Amino acid sequence: MGNLDPPGAPSRRFPQKPESVASARRFVRDVLDGIASDVVDTAELLVSELVTNAVVHARTEVEVSARALNGRVCVRVSDHRPSRGLVPHECPPYAGTGQGLALVEQLASRYGSDTDEKYKAVWFELWPDGPPPPPPSGWEAAVPPSSGETVTLVDVPDVLCSASQQHRHALLRELALAASAGDRLGVRPEELVAAHDMNNVISACVSAAMKKQPPDADIRSLPLSIPADATPAVVTLRRVLDVAEEAARDERLLTLPALPRARVFHDWLFDQIIDQLADERPTAWTVVPREPGAGSSELVPWDARHVQASRVPTIAADEGNRIIAANGPAADLLGWHPDDLVGRKLTTLIPEHLRNRHLSAFSSLLLTGQTRIVGRSVPLPAMHRDGHLVPVRLHIQTQETADGRTVFIGQLTPRAQASVHPSRGQGGGRREPEQEPVRLPRTAPERGMSTSGAKTSLSALERLSLLADTGVALSNTLDLDEGLHRAARILTQRLAGWCVVDLFTEHAQVERVCVVHRDPQALHPGVHEGSLPPVTEAARGPLARALRGAGPLLLTGPLPSAREESPLDAHYLELFAQLGANSAVVAPLRARREVFGALTLARVGGQPPFTEADLALVDDLVRGLALGVDNARLYQETRSIAERLQRSLLPVLPDIAHLQLAARYAASSTTAQVGGDWYDSFVVPNGDTALVIGDVSGHNLDAAIAMSQLRSMLRGIAIDRQEPPETVLRRLDMANHSLYREATATCVYGLVKGPAAGPWELTFSSAGHLPPLLTTADGDTRYLEEGAGLLLGMDPDMPRARARHTLPAHSTVLLYTDGLIERRGESLDRAMVRLRQHTAALAHEPLDVFCDELLIGLGADSADDIAVLAARPVPPS
Repeated sequence: MGNLDPPGAPSRRFPQKPESVASARRFVRDVLDGIASDVVDTAELLVSELVTNAVVHARTEVEVSARALNGRVCVRVSDHRPSRGLVPHECPPYAGTGQGLALVEQLASRYGSDTDEKYKAVWFELWPDGPPPPPPSGWEAAVPPSSGETVTLVDVPDVLCSASQQHRHALLRELALAASAGDRLGVRPEELVAAHDMNNVISACVSAAMKKQPPDADIRSLPLSIPADATPAVVTLRRVLDVAEEAARDERLLTLPALPRARVFHDWLFDQIIDQLADERPTAWTVVPREPGAGSSELVPWDARHVQASRVPTIAADEGNRIIAANGPAADLLGWHPDDLVGRKLTTLIPEHLRNRHLSAFSSLLLTGQTRIVGRSVPLPAMHRDGHLVPVRLHIQTQETADGRTVFIGQLTPRAQASVHPSRGQGGGRREPEQEPVRLPRTAPERGMSTSGAKTSLSALERLSLLADTGVALSNTLDLDEGLHRAARILTQRLAGWCVVDLFTEHAQVERVCVVHRDPQALHPGVHEGSLPPVTEAARGPLARALRGAGPLLLTGPLPSAREESPLDAHYLELFAQLGANSAVVAPLRARREVFGALTLARVGGQPPFTEADLALVDDLVRGLALGVDNARLYQETRSIAERLQRSLLPVLPDIAHLQLAARYAASSTTAQVGGDWYDSFVVPNGDTALVIGDVSGHNLDAAIAMSQLRSMLRGIAIDRQEPPETVLRRLDMANHSLYREATATCVYGLVKGPAAGPWELTFSSAGHLPPLLTTADGDTRYLEEGAGLLLGMDPDMPRARARHTLPAHSTVLLYTDGLIERRGESLDRAMVRLRQHTAALAHEPLDVFCDELLIGLGADSADDIAVLAARPVPPS
């Protein structure tokens, strides 16, 4: 407390040992005997934190002095390493380390620090009563050396940087505690000291650079002043942290290991320091390649409003496996109200046969930092509130909260999603007469580039370039939402500050599908995508008029007040208030004489307002955009029809007491292809059970139609003729040849024979399909490669072979399509070995678990459709 420290205050010196923390607490309690207990407790807590800091970071003898004066407590903690300055930083409540100075700030009436050539001291006062204390004196923070080299970290995600810093401190603290107990975990004392010191230097540099950045930025570029000779210490810090991570994975430390994104961030951070000290150029974090689970989505700080505003079914869960946010589409998909889901365990939405698997995988992720499905698209079933299963593709990403926790964001894409196509009868082809624009007191137009980058006018070449680039943005992807966002980003970079796209759904509702601002950080939380109020007769505002065909409409002044009975007009007025628009153009999107949406372009702030001269350009833009949107929607509609056709043809499996059956179908994760995969199972009149799987070549509606024809013909031939499998396939090939001379397909047709008590036998024939895989209850695996023949559609007169194999009790015979195993750049032999390894590990699992685990483990990110059919003979109990 410097000159505030009363003369003669009792003091005591403590050695640089962990035991000194407890000794210092006892000393303070003895000195403050007779003071109010709550004040003494607070003093003990703060002394404990400050002595711990001195022992861990200063590593010198520690001196503690304490005194009570007029009921007020004065305490001072000093060490003999003034060169190791204080590193105060924001410390969220969930941080495991770094709470010392933050606690002093929160609990002390006054606090501060003193430094001279021989010592450094932190002091605080506690005033239980009396007049309000003056403002805190603040900390004299450590300042990075001005003589250091400048290392620039480009595009640093603020939240991830903070969380990673907390994790580094926690790992080093745990190593220090382990070392004090005699377990050094392979780290020498001098290495631990060097790692602590270098970590403190990096933290101090980052904290100093952060203070100079705009307070509302989430991604920053930070210039750090790093000592020129820091490379060896950074290398040591990296090695010590690697050792600590391994110890954490082995559960030898209390701290959990880092998740993949934090490990990648640390590698990037250390590489940047080492490389730039060697005169290499910086590499931005945003361009660093990352594996699934460490993707770029963690750049977005967690915000529950983003989940609620998303049009994709989305659910968020915390590290306790509890749902913390759910949006309307997800709740509707699973039969819940969003508020009813929040607070429930995530297992509420997981089928019972997968719950143990989920819990073990989730625990493994937290304990090891290793993930199987984060960052990947995985086909699996979710559980509806009424108990039935909903096939979805699950895509999980992780995000950081402002207080350092991890949130798991799951998007659930239905595997048989209805299409959204242009609405019928929404005033298509009818164009309202143009109205005079409403005039507004104009801001002074600027010349050249405005503050947002939009020019006051575009040259003829720039106009052509803008029209071409927006068209390419839509045509380069078959995903409508992605294409619209690409086009909107181009428009906001060259023409407007804001871009908003509203489209009709198939139920004549209006949905806001795209909201883009040139500066993503300026996106107002209330401006989000989602459903809009309906277009009623009372709606007469600009958006309603555009959705009826009027426009382009120029808006250059305050919009007329919305009529009370028109929620859509009121919503559009609110949008303009949130955008802060000084002008806008709203234009209808129409194709094939039908209006199916509207485009709004707005300029804000210092941008020059739109004028009537811009209307011709916007009119050309919406023509090109409308054509692209129409084509994308037609493609999505065609693909959805094919997928629904495939799913409608997937059969209900027969219920057979002595033969368990399970099947799964998952469309391509790319959502850009449909195929002709199918499975079937039925009982023929003689009592045998037929097993069928097949794949028509191609990925389009024709393939799906051919598949449906083949499936129906095969079932009819098999039931009518009751002939051996090779004969049934030959007759199917002849029928296929007469109907689809250019269609080729693979197929396996088999019959499971045998009484209820066994023995059982599989007789089958294969038309160019992958061989069935037999897995015994003991985990032995064998591909049944006999019975192979030509594809269907090649030569119907070619004789076909038959194979016969015994099926042991509780064994599993698996039929599957190539989408389950084939991967680009990998040999088929390697893929088939991997499938054998998976089925062997699942040999004892129930058949539903067996199939779901195969799709989770092998079907993630598959670019092809997947069908699997599994049969397991089970004798009567």
